[in-house]
Order: sequence, then C-alpha cells, then structure tokens
Amino acid sequence: MFYWIYDITTAQLAILFSAFFLAVAWCGSLVFGPVLRLFVRRQAGCNDLVGYILSCYCVFYGLLLGLIAVAAYQNFMDTNRTVSEEAAAVTALYRDITCYPEPDRTELQDLLREYTRNVIEKSWPLQREGLTPTEGGKKLNAFLARLAAFEPNTKGQEIIHAETFSSFNDVSRLRRLRVICITTGIPAIMWYVVVIGAFLNIALVWLFDMKLSSHLMLGGVLSFYIGTVICLIAAMDNPFRGEVSIGPDAFVNVYETVMGGKTSHGR
Repeated sequence: MFYWIYDITTAQLAILFSAFFLAVAWCGSLVFGPVLRLFVRRQAGCNDLVGYILSCYCVFYGLLLGLIAVAAYQNFMDTNRTVSEEAAAVTALYRDITCYPEPDRTELQDLLREYTRNVIEKSWPLQREGLTPTEGGKKLNAFLARLAAFEPNTKGQEIIHAETFSSFNDVSRLRRLRVICITTGIPAIMWYVVVIGAFLNIALVWLFDMKLSSHLMLGGVLSFYIGTVICLIAAMDNPFRGEVSIGPDAFVNVYETVMGGKTSHGR
C-alpha cells in the first residue's frame, strides 16, 4: 500500500485516482486499442461477443469491489466503536475513583487525567503515522500500581475497589484493541487483485469496434467511476490515517467535560 496517499487531502486523492484511471483508459484507446481490435475484428459480431464477456466480468469485479468497500467501511466503523467504548470506559473509571478517600482519589485522578491527555496529544499523532504508541501503556501501568497500593478499610470500599479494577481492565482491553487497529487494513494481495482487475476491465472496453470519440467517452466514464470507488476504499482502509480518519474527539470530550481539563487539540 502506498501510504503517502494519506499525506494529501481527500479531494486531491479523489482527483489523483480518477485522473489516473481516466488517463489509462484514454491512452489505451489511442495506443493499445487499435492493436487489440485486430485480434477480434474478423470475428462476426465481435462487439456483441465483447459486450457479453464484459458484462460477465463486470459482475464478478463489481461484487469484489462492493465487498471490499463494505469490509473497509465495517473495519472503519468497528474501530470507531472501539475508540468510543474506550473513552466511555475511561469515563467510568474516572467516576469510580471519585469514591476513593483522599489523598488516593486525587492521585489516581491525576494519573488517569495524564493518561487521557497523553492519548490525545501523543498517541494520536503517532497513530496517524501508522506507528504504535507505547507511552500510554506505561501510564496505565503506573495507574495500576497506584490502584493496587490502595487498601480498603470498609466493606463499601472493597466493593468500590473491585468495581474500579473491573473498569480498569475494560480500559486496558479496549486500548489494546485500539492499538491493534492501527495496522489493520486490506491485505496487499487483495489490492493487487483490485488494481489488476481494474486494468482488465478497462482493456475489455478497448476491444469494442467503435468510433474513437465513443471509446473516449464510454471508456472514460467507466474508468472514472472505477477510480472513484478505489479511492473510497483506499481512504477508509486505514482508520487512523488520512483526512478520512478517526480522531480523538471522544477522548477530548471526556478530558474537557468529565475531567475538567483543557486541550488545544484540533483536527
């Protein structure tokens, strides 16, 4: 996968993909089309034959693109759900420790507030680069060490302490899922199939025996749309990268509204 595409805007990406496939279709119609048609021109009803093959091919290729687009969208939404659930788990954990006595309460809140700020200001920029953040895990470990040092003195504190550990485990589990999602995406072999399939689709159009203007128009429309769909898949393929990506907005909301902190974060 060419990750540099995530360094440009979505509009530029769409123009790039569409223009590339459009150029391939038009250049092929001018250069390769006349040569390829020599092999089928003597065949009676060659246009009908090519049309039949193209329609069958488009069914399989269309299904492939559709399924991949759905898979990319589903992965994007699942990752977004994981981020939202992690932020909600952080909120629950923060509210649990408000029931602790002082000074344990303040110390634990400060540690959790520091973790949340780290996620917003340090982890997310790394995720946008496709890198796995590690500092957040260390801060969670520091929180766990301080939490484990607390000794409940009453039955009520024991119940609250057990619930807090449960909330912490949820945060830790969801953070791990978020980190795993950083490197998830469509396998490279599938991208090869998509790109090769697009070229074969366009090449079949070159076989039609028709006026050059018709070739340019019909082939251009088909290739333009193929480029648009592939652009859509590429934009959603890596949920944390590019302009179409998941931001730390859920954590910013928790940090500012629940924890009372302020951040200069902006997407």
